[in-house]
Amino acid sequence: MDDVNLKAHDYYLDRELSFLEFNQRVLDLAADPSIPLLERVKFLSISCSNLDEFFEIRVAGLKERQELGSTHGGHDGRSIAEQLESIHLRTRALVAEQYRLLNDVLTPALVETGIHLVRQHRLADAQVSAVEGYFEREVEPVLSPLGLDPARPFPRIQNKSLNFIVRLSGTDAFGRDTNLAIVQVPRSLPRVIRLPPTDGDDGLLHLAYLSTLIQRFVSRLFDGMTVEGCWQFRLTRNSDLFVDEEEIDDLRRAVEGELASRRYGDEVRLETAHDCPADITGFLLQQFKLGLTDLYQVPGPVNLNRLMSVYDLVDRPDLKFPPFTPGVPERLIGRTDLFAAIRDKDVLLHHPFQSFAPVVDFVRLAARDPQVLAIKQTLYRSGSESAIVDALVEAARNGKDVTVIIELMARFDEAANIALANKLQEAGAHVMYGVVGYKTHAKLIMVVRREDGGLRRYCHLGTGNYHARTARYYTDYGLLTADEKIGQDLHEVFLQLTSLTRVPRLRKLLQSPFTLHETLLAKIRREADHARAGRPARIIARMNSLIEPRVIEALYQASNAGVEIDLIVRGVCALRPGIARVSERIRVRSVLGRFLEHARVYYFQNDGDDELWCSSADWMDRNFFRRVEVAFPIEGRRHRERILGDLECYLADDVGAWILQADGRYERTRPAAGEKPFSAQQALLQRYADA
Repeated sequence: MDDVNLKAHDYYLDRELSFLEFNQRVLDLAADPSIPLLERVKFLSISCSNLDEFFEIRVAGLKERQELGSTHGGHDGRSIAEQLESIHLRTRALVAEQYRLLNDVLTPALVETGIHLVRQHRLADAQVSAVEGYFEREVEPVLSPLGLDPARPFPRIQNKSLNFIVRLSGTDAFGRDTNLAIVQVPRSLPRVIRLPPTDGDDGLLHLAYLSTLIQRFVSRLFDGMTVEGCWQFRLTRNSDLFVDEEEIDDLRRAVEGELASRRYGDEVRLETAHDCPADITGFLLQQFKLGLTDLYQVPGPVNLNRLMSVYDLVDRPDLKFPPFTPGVPERLIGRTDLFAAIRDKDVLLHHPFQSFAPVVDFVRLAARDPQVLAIKQTLYRSGSESAIVDALVEAARNGKDVTVIIELMARFDEAANIALANKLQEAGAHVMYGVVGYKTHAKLIMVVRREDGGLRRYCHLGTGNYHARTARYYTDYGLLTADEKIGQDLHEVFLQLTSLTRVPRLRKLLQSPFTLHETLLAKIRREADHARAGRPARIIARMNSLIEPRVIEALYQASNAGVEIDLIVRGVCALRPGIARVSERIRVRSVLGRFLEHARVYYFQNDGDDELWCSSADWMDRNFFRRVEVAFPIEGRRHRERILGDLECYLADDVGAWILQADGRYERTRPAAGEKPFSAQQALLQRYADA
């Protein structure tokens, strides 16, 4: 082992390519015939939105670094140029698969179930008349075609907006012979439209893309001229906000200023219709200063995100996952005093299998209870309409001392968080924006209540956001506790976030950027020591992403010491499992399905004195060193057994699991011959339904 260089690039996978492999797994769900049809359409849409964000953030960042002269590339030693080339090739294959699924699999399957996505050349005569009326009433009045000539230069194109480039012949009203025009489509228009029924439909549902209507009637926008061609295009821009937090006086105003420019960041990718002529695509690439490798020509609508509208428009329960009602822990049923229940024993919640309502009720009760003096909470993503924020507003108006740490730099939620900050401040809450240079990603609530024995702290710590909507389809754990030491720890953390105080000495919690990384490394090394001494040693860790090099190196060392290691990593993973003398005892699997796997759980066998932690942190550089994160112990025996049982469920999954190979490929698991398929998510749904 001593002669193996565990820092060698050969032992690490590229982060960007690993993400694209994750998106391939999402696409595999769209192709899976065992999944209800409209859910498959939804997965296809999700694969598109994933790819959008990948270009907006990751590819844009690589291009930016390349322009600045950086040569340092990925974990596997590739240069930035090599990374971009690999991304280009892998993305082309992904996009080709997306449209093959749409055109050859999902669209015909929708037709078989009575749902028609109508293209313009297939509109029935009765539909043409109705659609024409809709176009005249709802669409044409808000379109502003822009002819291109020296007096009318090429317009600014918003990020991910729907646009058309139109080739014209003839002269306009002023005698000009402009031959190109741009039609920009406002975001206010629905991208999918329900068409009226026609004779002989027999209950068929007809839908059409907005782009189909515009292409059909675009000539109405250019009266007196001849439309020679009309092609969709879509531009992706760099959407990462840059705010130099150390050089500004008001973070909120700085973020507000950056939000306005996000729509017009540097160009990254151009998508066009597959039949768009070479001279037109060349013209567009020139306007956007992009190269041929940045061009993606697609045989269908240039934005598959719009398929989410199909899912929402079609009321067909038979084509969707069966509905379920999340329950609540049995000992909370009928209890009117939630504080008393938490005093009796910690409450462990597992969303979405169990309801998020107890968390909302916890804050509401605190807002209305005259014995509650203060509420402190972190908010990363909570949604624009939030029952928890409403409860905090009520608490402030009721005279409670309410302090909220809102993370303004939560990507793509910045505007919503600014609005929430304004709402809370108007109610009299103290609103802080965390620590300069560090995102506050920890999920924490602390309620201070006056009781007979003095002040008592009640706390909630979670792995997921305080967002009631996403709690219905993100898997996360939350702990409600009155543990005195955890309460004191949260008090110290909130002091640190709101004032100029020292690094706290926490009793039970681990915190980034101070103790979490080094403590995890120590626990991994401790397992290695146990294994070398012949004692029981095992690690199970579940997270979204694993890329931090020192943690990976420590896992390699533990594997070689004899520790059995199972990693459940939903998305990006830079660790290579199964390499002789490096990672032979490490197994990595990714589990996907109806719910988005989001919980972070770390288990250490520790020679039988096992430890189990839940956390807001993935094992990434940013989570360890550039964010405020918290990991909290699960100390109740039954709670530990329950979570460990959940982990074993995921390790047994042979329906929605993929196994990472040493070369970076993922192979989907299948039940052994004669064995009944086992889905972790389905098993948990059943377990909590029976509880």
